Amino acid sequence: MAASKSDDYDYDLFTIGAGSGGVRASRVAAAHGAKVAIAEEHRVGGTCVIRGCVPKKMLVYGAHFAEDLEDCRQFGWTVENKSFDWVKLRDHVLSDVDRLNGLYTETLENHDVEIFHERAELTGKHEITLASGKVVTAKYILIATGARPHIPDCPGHELGITSNEAFHLDAIPKRILIAGGGYIANEFAGIFNEFGSHVTIINRSDQLLRHYDESLRDRLLQISMMKGIDFRFHAEFRGIEKTEEGCLKVSMTKHDDIEVDCVMFATGRVPNTEGLGLDKAGVKLGDKGEVVVDRFSKTSVDHIYAVGDVTDRVQLTPVAIREGQAFADTVFGDGDPVAVDHNCIPSAVFSHPPIAAVGMTEGEARNKLGNIKVYQSDFRPMKNVVAGRNERGLYKMITDAANGRIVGIGMIGPEAPEIMQAAAVAVKAGLTKADFDATTAIHPTMAEELVLLR
Repeated sequence: MAASKSDDYDYDLFTIGAGSGGVRASRVAAAHGAKVAIAEEHRVGGTCVIRGCVPKKMLVYGAHFAEDLEDCRQFGWTVENKSFDWVKLRDHVLSDVDRLNGLYTETLENHDVEIFHERAELTGKHEITLASGKVVTAKYILIATGARPHIPDCPGHELGITSNEAFHLDAIPKRILIAGGGYIANEFAGIFNEFGSHVTIINRSDQLLRHYDESLRDRLLQISMMKGIDFRFHAEFRGIEKTEEGCLKVSMTKHDDIEVDCVMFATGRVPNTEGLGLDKAGVKLGDKGEVVVDRFSKTSVDHIYAVGDVTDRVQLTPVAIREGQAFADTVFGDGDPVAVDHNCIPSAVFSHPPIAAVGMTEGEARNKLGNIKVYQSDFRPMKNVVAGRNERGLYKMITDAANGRIVGIGMIGPEAPEIMQAAAVAVKAGLTKADFDATTAIHPTMAEELVLLR
């Protein structure tokens, strides 16, 4: 049911945080006729647009040229006097971030959403106090403050950087130590490696990307090592100190000390819930500080909602956008309440080469279904064959043996995320292996392996 508009408050909706989820929710709520305001203490666009997936993907594109310029010789091209200018790429990327920041701001202004470029805090039941001291009221409040990189608590941790600062470096470090085993660590490891850094990854466990299928993870590890990336597993920081030469000496458990020029922390993300007044407002938080919500994004307080990385759900930009849309349609639209289905969400790691997956891994499927059938194709992409690059792709399809329904697809190889987007539709729709078999292949492509699996 749509929320009735009220003259008792300054706004029908006040959103705290102008990232992907907050912007979508505010724009859609305003389109439904609500009077909306949004507060953002940094820049409009949030992590994804300003300091996350968008600028990072631009760096990934830039990094790919390192291998392309090597491979192109086998295709008859000669490129002489090639060189790489990090500052040029960095400034182009930051310039595009500025453009996107402007577009997001423009989108809100075009929908008559009032923007406060300052911090906001809940100070009463329906009351918000801005950093300037201005006090406003709202019938509904949406928390969309996202998350920030986790920084390990070890001596000298202030000498390290996070992914936030990686986009602003003055130069590519000759030696970089990246802490973490998730997608951010592996993506930046690939980027810095291609730009000429000597990269070492340290991780507390011996598993990379633990939410992905084991065979895909193993393949990425194998290829990464072949590319010259070093790995130190079961390692935790003891401390970081600056040497007289200006380098960083890192000591860790179970391994020798290492000297590098930069330490980057990519050890997970922490919900931004501090200093928002949520405790005073009675909003329940989880063990990691995340806002606990129901399937309609409502918190423990009826008029306060939350979407995106600040909640206890899936930390992915498209998920935040869907949650923001569903919230606005539910609270301010004229139709039935809308809940986001968090099952079968496709995802990707823009490593070198990238990984993409949807649905269950082989292990998850065996535990849940018992009787499954696994199909896979282990192949060398045509481009790699001609280039003389010894990297193999791996596509994997997991089906329910009882009915042939596809319950998971995972792949590692060039363009895997682009291919996965369409394949994810099929898995979400509940199609079977027979449906894929009945589809004619597009030849010669890598994607055709999905309909030729035996």
